[in-house]
Amino acid sequence: MVIGLVIILLLVLLLPFLVKPVEENLEPFLFVMGLLAAIVSGVLNKELWFEAMEDPIFITLAVLIAGLLFKWMKGPIEKSILNISQKMNIRLFLALIIIILGLLSSVITAIIAAIVLVSIVSTLKLDRKTEIRAVILACFSIGLGAVLTPIGEPLSTIATNKLNEEFFYLFKLIGFEVIFAVVAIGIIAFVTLKPSKSDRTLDGSNEAESYSEIIIRSIKIYLFVMGLTLLGAGFEPLVNMYLLHLQPGVLYWINMISAILDNATLAAAEISPAMDTGTIRFLLLGLIISGGMLIPGNIPNIISANKLGITSKEWARFGAPFGLVIMVLFFIYLMIVG
Repeated sequence: MVIGLVIILLLVLLLPFLVKPVEENLEPFLFVMGLLAAIVSGVLNKELWFEAMEDPIFITLAVLIAGLLFKWMKGPIEKSILNISQKMNIRLFLALIIIILGLLSSVITAIIAAIVLVSIVSTLKLDRKTEIRAVILACFSIGLGAVLTPIGEPLSTIATNKLNEEFFYLFKLIGFEVIFAVVAIGIIAFVTLKPSKSDRTLDGSNEAESYSEIIIRSIKIYLFVMGLTLLGAGFEPLVNMYLLHLQPGVLYWINMISAILDNATLAAAEISPAMDTGTIRFLLLGLIISGGMLIPGNIPNIISANKLGITSKEWARFGAPFGLVIMVLFFIYLMIVG
């Protein structure tokens, strides 16, 4: 069993990073891997299957409804954004957008927050350097804020369900740290960004999504979370054997690999109900912070980079060092507060 699960784990971690077709079809791939993991570990039964079918319902509905609402309101929203940005200091405007999207992402989902971010950046027409940095800071903020409720992103859905906790569990567990970090990132944006109007802007696509795109994305999210539920259940014996006894600080730094691997996948593989609260805090904060460092680490990064044409090198040049500084500061904080 252990050998089989290790092989599946290596496939899950490496193939999306190394094989383009797998990366482009991540949702069905993870569903198959989750099914295999559950079979190999001997936990696949009717109860788990129904749980895997039920877990994605709320986040799928949230993504679908929010996607439709934004499609219908895209024009008025962009017009309002342009009017407000022209009447307000642009640095303050960017800082507020970063904070507001971060705090709202747990309600409108990280996916829709990222799509709104793309729309805002496309509307402002600032210089490319400022736009890239603003997008990266916003994605850090969205990635942090979305974890506060199970409908925010797949990571929070999986964490809440695997731990069998109530809706506001993650908000109570790390809400203070997350909200503080989101506000701090907004302040950093206000202090450091030096925006100017420019013709050399990000040249990505800001076209309204079609109904088919919205529906297909919702189906993919359902399949993604279903696969993660199966994956998490399948890997639980491996976690109980090898991860439960690790120091929380060690897990925190190990999870820097979520910079290159989707952090929801790692959460599904690592989190166990047998872990104590302190360990879960270290684990979750390590995952969600480092998830912003590179494009593959989180869904908002992928959406924003793809739609706006931000390269991996451009993202890493600013995102990696910024994320590392935040990781160090949070590690010191967690060690002090225990």
